[in-house]
Amino acid sequence: MKIFLLLFLVIINSRSFAQANYWQQQADYKIEVSLHDEDHSLDGDLQATYANNSPDTLHFLWVHLWPNAYKNDKTAFSDQLLENGNTAFYFADEEKRGYINRLNFIVDEKPATISDHPLHQDIVKLLLPEPLAPGETAHIKTPFHVKLPYLFSRSGYLNKSYQVTQWFPKIAVYDRTGWHEMPYLDQGEFYSDFGNYRVGITVPSGFVVAATGSLKEKITGNNTTQYEYEQNNVHDFAWFADKDYLVKEDTLLIENRVIKLAAYYREKNAAAWSQSIDYIKSAVRTKSEWLGAYPWNTVTVVESAADGMGAMEYPTITVISPTKNNQELDYLINHEIGHNWFYGILASNERDNPWMDEGMNAYYDRKYMMAKYGVEVPQWLNTKSKFLNSRMPGDAEKLALEILTVMKGSQPISTPAADFNNLNYNVVAYTKTALWLQEMERVMGQEKFAAFMKAYYDTWKFRHPSPHDFLALARPYLGDKADSLFRLIETTTPIQKTYKKNIQLRSFFSFWDTDKHHYIFVAPAIGYNAYDKIMAGMLVHNYTLPPVPVQFVGSVLYGTGSKSINGIGQVSWQKFIKQKSSVEIGVSGASFNMDSYQPTGQEKHFLRYTKAVPFLRYFFPVKNPRSRISTFFQWKTYLIRETGLSFSYDSVQQVYLAAYPEQKRVLNQLSFETQNARVLYPWKANITAEQGQSFVRLGFTGNYFFNYPKSGGLAVRLFAGKFIYTGDKSFTTRFETNRYHLNLTGAKGYEDYTYSNYFVGRNEFEGLGSQQIMIRDGAFKVRTDLLSSKIGKSDDWLFALNFTTSIPSAINPFSLTPLKIPLKAFADIGSYAEAWEKNASTGKFLLDAGLQLSLFDNTINIYVPLVYSKVYSDYFKSTITKKRFVRNISFSIDVEQLSMKKLLTRAGL
Repeated sequence: MKIFLLLFLVIINSRSFAQANYWQQQADYKIEVSLHDEDHSLDGDLQATYANNSPDTLHFLWVHLWPNAYKNDKTAFSDQLLENGNTAFYFADEEKRGYINRLNFIVDEKPATISDHPLHQDIVKLLLPEPLAPGETAHIKTPFHVKLPYLFSRSGYLNKSYQVTQWFPKIAVYDRTGWHEMPYLDQGEFYSDFGNYRVGITVPSGFVVAATGSLKEKITGNNTTQYEYEQNNVHDFAWFADKDYLVKEDTLLIENRVIKLAAYYREKNAAAWSQSIDYIKSAVRTKSEWLGAYPWNTVTVVESAADGMGAMEYPTITVISPTKNNQELDYLINHEIGHNWFYGILASNERDNPWMDEGMNAYYDRKYMMAKYGVEVPQWLNTKSKFLNSRMPGDAEKLALEILTVMKGSQPISTPAADFNNLNYNVVAYTKTALWLQEMERVMGQEKFAAFMKAYYDTWKFRHPSPHDFLALARPYLGDKADSLFRLIETTTPIQKTYKKNIQLRSFFSFWDTDKHHYIFVAPAIGYNAYDKIMAGMLVHNYTLPPVPVQFVGSVLYGTGSKSINGIGQVSWQKFIKQKSSVEIGVSGASFNMDSYQPTGQEKHFLRYTKAVPFLRYFFPVKNPRSRISTFFQWKTYLIRETGLSFSYDSVQQVYLAAYPEQKRVLNQLSFETQNARVLYPWKANITAEQGQSFVRLGFTGNYFFNYPKSGGLAVRLFAGKFIYTGDKSFTTRFETNRYHLNLTGAKGYEDYTYSNYFVGRNEFEGLGSQQIMIRDGAFKVRTDLLSSKIGKSDDWLFALNFTTSIPSAINPFSLTPLKIPLKAFADIGSYAEAWEKNASTGKFLLDAGLQLSLFDNTINIYVPLVYSKVYSDYFKSTITKKRFVRNISFSIDVEQLSMKKLLTRAGL
């Protein structure tokens, strides 16, 4: 007992010592600003009073000039947007960018100079004319001019609607750990000193203004309106101006103080905002009850003019993108108003510790929703379909976190905002922190946890608590469980409760309660090819999210044309090792008819292929979770059995007899692939070596995409291949390996020697099925498959360059249609070994070019060759006598575009 008392006294004394030695700076601002809507600019004058409450003498101040984040594409803001997959700002027109200039700093009536930050254009160092000693105050003045950007992020304009945030020269925080100068970022919020604000805003007549704090005066002139706002003890100031605002107002009594409430919204969304004041009241009441009384006199919610921009909080005011779902609006208003406590009052360094704002606030979001609606979050994926809704996750945020955890893609809660990848920031900083606090509540008990959070609020309100401060305050409430609980924010250990899963049979698919059930799904299946015709059957699989270690899919299909049973399937075991690293072992298989032959007067015979493919795939780990690079190697062995077709001559009956021998072959395939799926200039490189009887086939494929400023871009593909005989290069071996030879022109179904691509008519030489090709090898879009000797085929070496470019909407006739079909142009150029021989039948370089229609996210591509080398022209004239233009059209079907792996890669997993 004595030891316990001693430890308790040490904790209390340490806390008291830390409190006694705590200090923070104060920055008061008086600003006069005018909005010029003709050029979307601001002119202002700033006066700041900076109190040095630190024990240190300061010789300079770091000052944020955050409008300069929009100055060009060489800022941290621009770089981060690209990393997060957004090119809108990078390719923005100059007039849509922004900046701040016309600065002239005066400190204590003396001219002061500024110097550039070594890394960031939106930060400057203000050199003080005289050192600022502890306890002293500096008075700073400067004019400033801001060219507001288009609304790419939080601040800017959209038409004549203005969101004016992070807009004035703002002194960075100097605290116990030093200076915290930080560039403006879209992902990652802010850290600022408390102060008193007096802001005068002049706008053209007709504009309605909403702003931080209390409106003290409004003066209407001939062409302008002046608004005067005041607010003490806040660390930021934001304002919004629009001519279309409708306003709802009311009051709320909190601890004998009258709080003014206001909602600014647009008429077209009036129905959704009809209960907005009630939502504001609920949010303020609950947080005041659960944490501590709301301290200021106003609460304002503003509807943004921009769809899909999300929401953002500022002291006493918040902005929210339009939503037509009442429950979702209630959730968002509650969340953003909640930031007045976490961020506004408990002003932690959110850039370094986003969990202390977003995560704590998300905990109270869940508490609010459960108390009001009986669910912790809205069903974000709600649709009009009962069928889909019953299969969508009840808590999409928890499911996303579980997927990250299972796939070893999760980052620790303690990760700084800028170091999170986009998905982790939205899932870990918010949801996982909320679940961690729920676990803390479970350990403490509800009453003790409620008392702890009130004590945290009361102890650190209007100050800058750090993670150490929060955890130190929690220790007495947690006792010996504190260390194990606190370690969870430093690791990727899951917080969620683990259930013993049962097996459930369901139709089609489901993401509902996947943490409780192992699903096996059954669904009808349908297929088609030219030989089996329409196929109908059943599909059985266990594919869901998060992925389970052992996955299987199988489909049995009855072919109405062949009257035979066909099928396809795969079973695999996958283990996730670390960030984007995994190993997968499995076997796949398929069996379908791939050709048919009907002797005169006899029954039709179907030629079948059956394959079994054991495989091993390993993805290498990625050190930087924000990286879009992935690298893997893969081994496959194709064990293939095919029904052949051969003829023999019966000299007695003087007829040819058909035989259908069973043939077996084995192909070993080793691939190495690396890609960067970044949004700007993505690339991919693949090296594949294949070995079969008497040959080795080597191929390199490289892809690079050059983005265009407005939209679309130029895709460049390079292929280089080498075919090597491992034995004699005889007529027999050349004939036996013909289907493996390198192809300059589009590969046909019979050349798909691994049966890995879907073909409508794999061995057709007439009709639509004959016009399908594969984008492989040289990938020319012209076809020369009507004769046995194809143009551009080589059993030595071959290379090709393929170009595909989008066509601007202004000259794309399909852009006028409701479907907005993307029209592209293609061009191919290449060469092969035989073209360099003496007396070659073709020129050394061949080419083709034409137009391309890409449908269903590039799953189906239709090619119309318009220009091609003379050898192709001569070939077409000699072999295609009718409908030459139509029969020269080719198409490809890329089923890989629909793969789960591709979808997960797009999501950043």
